[in-house]
Amino acid sequence: MSLIVQKFGGSSVGDAEGIKRVAKRIVETRRRGDDVVVVVSAMGDTTDELLDLAHAVVPSLPSGGRELDMLLTAGERISMALLAMSIKAQGAEAVSFTGSQAGMLTDDKHGAARIVSVTPSRVRDALDKGQIAIVQGFAGFNKVTGDITTLGRGGSDTSAVALAAALGADVCEIYTDVDGVFSADPRVVPKARRIPRIMSEEMLEMAAGGAKVLHIRSVEYARRHGVTLHVRSSFTNDDGTIVYDPERAGSQVEEPMIVGVAHDLSEAKVTVAGTPDVPGTAARIFTIVAETGANVDMIVQNVSEAATGRTDISFTLPKEEAGAVLDALEAQREAVGFEQLHYDDQIGKLALVGAGMRTNAGVSAVLFKALADAGINIEMISTSEIRISVVTRADQLIDAVRVVHTAFSLDAETEAVVHAGTGR
Repeated sequence: MSLIVQKFGGSSVGDAEGIKRVAKRIVETRRRGDDVVVVVSAMGDTTDELLDLAHAVVPSLPSGGRELDMLLTAGERISMALLAMSIKAQGAEAVSFTGSQAGMLTDDKHGAARIVSVTPSRVRDALDKGQIAIVQGFAGFNKVTGDITTLGRGGSDTSAVALAAALGADVCEIYTDVDGVFSADPRVVPKARRIPRIMSEEMLEMAAGGAKVLHIRSVEYARRHGVTLHVRSSFTNDDGTIVYDPERAGSQVEEPMIVGVAHDLSEAKVTVAGTPDVPGTAARIFTIVAETGANVDMIVQNVSEAATGRTDISFTLPKEEAGAVLDALEAQREAVGFEQLHYDDQIGKLALVGAGMRTNAGVSAVLFKALADAGINIEMISTSEIRISVVTRADQLIDAVRVVHTAFSLDAETEAVVHAGTGR
């Protein structure tokens, strides 16, 4: 008997038929003799609809906050209860739990809480009674304040991995609306290739680059706690993709040079122009940025102009965090000594990922030539051992993904199938 944690995204439980289809899959798993814990997201676009409703009531509503968390967690409570009802109607025993009832303890940061511990005693009791445990994704509980919290976008993935780690599950299956992890978003590159196995290190870089099939926090958590992830479609019985740690798996297979191309249109670029080119300036700038809680991605500093002794520092960050950063920097203009701030939200990021880059020369040359031949200009470049990221104009990003995907011979012979939704 195995213990399996299964997570189903919003597109998988988007309507009554979807809920019944998911319930049937869960019951089949239980009848094979496995213990099953299920983590479920809100139905379809429920979270977005609740956010729209909140902004209709309070147009200037800030992100996060206690009452917004109370509102948004209603979506998962609806889907978990309906799923438990459907499982019971199909002849199996099931019981649903909120995040707090399942022992998902977090810090007190509303809207983006971090998990501090998981004590799933009630979930374990349900399993011992032969029941299927259905757990609300995305939500947790802070013991100090006594308040409900949310983990932020993609939090249901993290909820599932955290439960899998706490329960010692054999595998955590992430069900979505595509047949696994692909070499690019199949909505953008129809001939994207399914990746049967991908290293957790590569999956982290793909997620950081904008791949939406797995949230980066869930991949980090799985890697840290030794949880095997299996990404599958809830609409088919295809094999999907195994995300593995080669050290734990003992893999001695040589990894492919490139596994995929990720892209992201959610970032903006801030340029702090005319900064004094002296030690400590960058530290002051990024201390100010850090105090806003913003997550900086790429950073580039230009060569200093000898005549003026000044330089420009550019960095990218999520668009929704840019306003607070710009206000904070402007308030410290004189203290830092910069001349101007520039904001650009019409950028896109492309990330080329593959562990084989470590031992294969010429990857950068192929990437830059493909973009140059397509007339696509590069504005920023960032690299790691297994990733090259570039920033382009937003309206050129999709073309960039397609030409790079083809340049590295990643195109499959047949088109990928997207079953529903947006891939979460």
